[in-house]
Amino acid sequence: MHLDPSPPLTRAQESRVAIERLYITMRHLFNRGFYKPSGVSGEEIRRALLTLQPEIYGLVGDPQRVELDGLVYVMDRLPKGIEACRVITLASREGFEHSHFPVLVPAKRRRNCYRIDAEQMVIEVTNGRSEIYDILTHLTFMFMEADKIRRNAFQERGSRTREWEKLEAIVQSGGTVNDDDRELALMYLSSILGRTFEETQQAYHRFEETAGTNSGLFQIVYSLGNVSIQELREQKSDREINFTPMLRERIGQHLYGERWATRLKQYIREHNLQKRPIHIISANPHSVMNCLYAPAALADATSWDSLYDLALKLSQPGGRDLRKQVIDYANEHGMHVLEDIAGTSLLVQLIDTAKLDATLLSPEIKHDPDVVQTTKPLLLVMDYAFGEQAFETMDELLKPYETATESYSLNVASISIVGKAGILTGGKGDLMIPTAHIFEGTADNYPLDNDFSKEDFDGNGLGVYEGAMITVLGTSLQNKDVLSYFRSSSWNAIGLEMEGAHYQKAIQAQSKIRGSVSAELKVRYAYYASDNPLLTGATLASGSLGALGVKPTYLITVKCLEKILGQRKKSNKQ
Repeated sequence: MHLDPSPPLTRAQESRVAIERLYITMRHLFNRGFYKPSGVSGEEIRRALLTLQPEIYGLVGDPQRVELDGLVYVMDRLPKGIEACRVITLASREGFEHSHFPVLVPAKRRRNCYRIDAEQMVIEVTNGRSEIYDILTHLTFMFMEADKIRRNAFQERGSRTREWEKLEAIVQSGGTVNDDDRELALMYLSSILGRTFEETQQAYHRFEETAGTNSGLFQIVYSLGNVSIQELREQKSDREINFTPMLRERIGQHLYGERWATRLKQYIREHNLQKRPIHIISANPHSVMNCLYAPAALADATSWDSLYDLALKLSQPGGRDLRKQVIDYANEHGMHVLEDIAGTSLLVQLIDTAKLDATLLSPEIKHDPDVVQTTKPLLLVMDYAFGEQAFETMDELLKPYETATESYSLNVASISIVGKAGILTGGKGDLMIPTAHIFEGTADNYPLDNDFSKEDFDGNGLGVYEGAMITVLGTSLQNKDVLSYFRSSSWNAIGLEMEGAHYQKAIQAQSKIRGSVSAELKVRYAYYASDNPLLTGATLASGSLGALGVKPTYLITVKCLEKILGQRKKSNKQ
């Protein structure tokens, strides 16, 4: 009797296997302490990435054409000058902040980095394993594109191309070109990149937008290719990635989250605010402040028709003076800012509504002044966490505050997650209201009784979708096959993000199991779409939302404040 052979794996199944292989390999290399990207272990990561073909990395699988949008995305999240380093060290907070090395902060990631010398870069990791996986994936992509540049820089017989020699002359003369010579230089560059002149010019301008935190396209391409060439042609010039013993020892121990949360609880206790109803809001550090304070602070400074209109004015480059007025007014009327000193990079605003004149609130925020005056809610606005950091910080924040003489739990009344996520069913700027968080690659699923509903947001001119959301292991490790499976299968997923399951895991543990906070606390999740990874040209690598993100951000913020401040029409769930 002959058994039928097993059917071949679908692309979605192959992709899930590749994601699992990536994480197992990266975790093994982290425990080992070092690896060479061009060695056996590094090749394992490369093969898995090539199997996966993540949408955000575009043409990574093309042997000749360099992926430019992906390169912009990655360099915005890595420190300036890393393209010229062959030794990259991931470390915990180990005293570099007290050294003479200048701090380098990437444009799109809050992480401290230090250029040690011409060859070595140190990246400080304080946000947990998610950050390590994120960095290693980006570095792998960067090295793969570097090897393409090296191959394009040489002719078949081994001599350097004329275009590479021209690029080298530009970089060695300072890396800048005048307007007359720029198009000629971009022509040379397009040949090395295997891309059209137009595509190269667009990438050049995108790098110009964040010129202070990157080296510019000419320098980046030359340095990537040069480091790859040196590894191939010179002894003892291998590219290396190292993990310090202290990082390997500390990862997963909640050291930074515990220090962060303890400082917050100490401040609340020292100011006798612990009995107030506390409403935790995970959001950006401006929308809640602007909604509560900007109308009163700018009553005589500028005209505006709505909070959305006011937010647009504040977000413009010329709105710096207006933003300062709002911050100064907020600091005088109940807002206290706690900058992070623990290493989490999470700024916190504590807003004491007892010092807030509710009669000056925007009429768009439906509220009950009596509720505000009677209950005096305390708003704890924390900046966005990153991946697993969401569990660490929320878990530590909800734990009781304990000293040698006392122990008390915070009087947490609600937790609101105002986030941004990739959407699978709509377009940029649309809204997603999760009914559950599904943790990718595990059997962990978190159904939730969301105090937000689709009806809360209907009629505002935006698409609103309600359903399950996927908490992914990394946004840069998703492709259309995996995401289409989550959307079209019985999961019926509406979007993907990186923190939801981690937040909900901590909330459920502390409220339903450990009893640190009330099991009746309200939980609210709402996301706006920063990208649609299923649409070509709509991934995160295609560029930021810009003004398109202002309306959904402020809409969610207003609805959140209405729930907290007492006068919001109840949905059918309530």
